[in-house]
Amino acid sequence: MEELSQHIANAIILGSSYAILGIGLTLIFGIMRVVNFTHGELYALGGYAAYMVSTVLGLNFFLGLPVSILVGALVGAAIEFILLRRIRTSDMDTGMLVMIGAGIIILNSIQLIWGGVAKSVNTPFSDVPVVVGPVSVSSLRLFVLVAALVLIAATYFLINRTKLGKAMRATFQDPDVASLMGVNIGVIYTATFAIGSALAAAAGALLGPVFLVTPSMGNMAALKAFAIVILGGLGSIPGATIGGFILAFSEEMGAGYISSGYRDAMGFLIIIMVLLIKPTGLFARSERVG
Repeated sequence: MEELSQHIANAIILGSSYAILGIGLTLIFGIMRVVNFTHGELYALGGYAAYMVSTVLGLNFFLGLPVSILVGALVGAAIEFILLRRIRTSDMDTGMLVMIGAGIIILNSIQLIWGGVAKSVNTPFSDVPVVVGPVSVSSLRLFVLVAALVLIAATYFLINRTKLGKAMRATFQDPDVASLMGVNIGVIYTATFAIGSALAAAAGALLGPVFLVTPSMGNMAALKAFAIVILGGLGSIPGATIGGFILAFSEEMGAGYISSGYRDAMGFLIIIMVLLIKPTGLFARSERVG
């Protein structure tokens, strides 16, 4: 029972970060119908932004997260404004090729600036874990959990309780009708891509200090983000949130009770099984994002 409790705690912490990844990706696809192949690179960029703030510049560690969110939002807005806006009327294949090219540019820029050697992010947290009953968790991981839950709640509030969120949901339902109602579709697309990119960068900033920051850290993260979105249902923020926790739980339990070498395989096996039963995902929504 003690071992199970520890695995559950680890899965909750990891799942919160996975949920952020999935929400960012499902927002972009749900509203813009764009397959964002830069998601993993933006995740890595967030990790390096946190590294720059905390380790290179020696500033307060807690500034790393907002700086990463800002960097992700600015890069995402630039990608939409410079690249995607020009091909908005093109088919999805063209958009996919453009996004793959943008991802390669971001990845090579990261390698050019910071090199290919793994970096460690300095944190103010003690190595002494926080022990609650049978569960032992590091202070850093507790910070990751709290920050991730705050970001998830903030995203829900933005989508469901703000004027921007209402415009985004209207655009998801029918862009043409939303435009006739006065919604500036161009602004909504830019804002959507910026928000989704900011969430990807935030996930990188949270998990980068837990592990290591490398240029290729976004490769597996991107695969898991796509898997989470497909599992939860395209366009569903609750689905992406729950999908992130399902993936984390399957990975943690697989690693704990089968083999750590099968951690990633177990997660994708669960996804395959779910999609065989419900191909549209667990929480697919055709009517709105939210």
